[in-house]
Amino acid sequence: MDEGYPKKPLNFSEQLELLKKRGIDVEHSEFASSFLSRVNYYRFTAYLLSYKKGDMYIEGTSFNRIVSIYEFDKKLRNLLIGVIEEIEIAFRTHIAYHHAHKYGPFGYEDASNFLKQERHQEFLKELHELRDRNRHNEDFIRHHFKKYNGRFPLWVIIEISSLGTLSKLFKNLKEEDKKLIAKQYYNIPYWYIESWLHTLTLVRNLCAHYNRLYNRKLKSRPQLFKDIKDQIDNHKIFSSIYTITRLLPKAEKDLFLTNLTALVLQYEEEIDLGCLGFPEEWEKILK
Repeated sequence: MDEGYPKKPLNFSEQLELLKKRGIDVEHSEFASSFLSRVNYYRFTAYLLSYKKGDMYIEGTSFNRIVSIYEFDKKLRNLLIGVIEEIEIAFRTHIAYHHAHKYGPFGYEDASNFLKQERHQEFLKELHELRDRNRHNEDFIRHHFKKYNGRFPLWVIIEISSLGTLSKLFKNLKEEDKKLIAKQYYNIPYWYIESWLHTLTLVRNLCAHYNRLYNRKLKSRPQLFKDIKDQIDNHKIFSSIYTITRLLPKAEKDLFLTNLTALVLQYEEEIDLGCLGFPEEWEKILK
């Protein structure tokens, strides 16, 4: 089974010795060994990539500092997934309210009410799969199967949609519908919102699966306004943080910025904000 693969599994002590051999300063071996028993070695060393030169790490790289970066990253994920939830719920409301009032409770079933028929078919397929998956988990799904023979008005079925499904649904709305939602709630051209929802779906999934944000290049980059794009690297997570602040209502945005600032201050000695794409005047840009 392992023919041709040169590496063997290491126990925790061997993992620690390998880190030391490659240049990591381990201040407290007992703490480090305990940490590695809870956090996969492969996962942990991903946070060391910016300190790596060949097979070695930059001299003086501290194990404890990397643990602090790991903890910062975990807290940042928890912070972001909370505000992305608010955005997801808001777009469920915006889309369902506008579409149902314009096209009727079941207008979402008609492909002529959308831009592209093939995208509409994919959307319905995803909704039906989500409906069937949640049939025994959600009371309102069981209720509509029992009382309405499994037909769901948009404002009901949209409550089980994922952010990814919402993102694709918004993109496939007719242009006049996207314009109205974008203008009414955000005063932003709709094509920015299309891009942002797509990127936030990626970020939300990274957070939900506990993946690293620190020093990561985003596979989906948000489109940015002309007057700001030269100040923000849209390969990095800060670009998504910026879009989040544009999609939150003022009170929630203010609370988010307070929590973000506190988190950065807590770890400012250990983290490199450049690895997250934070520009020098990041607080001014977000406010």
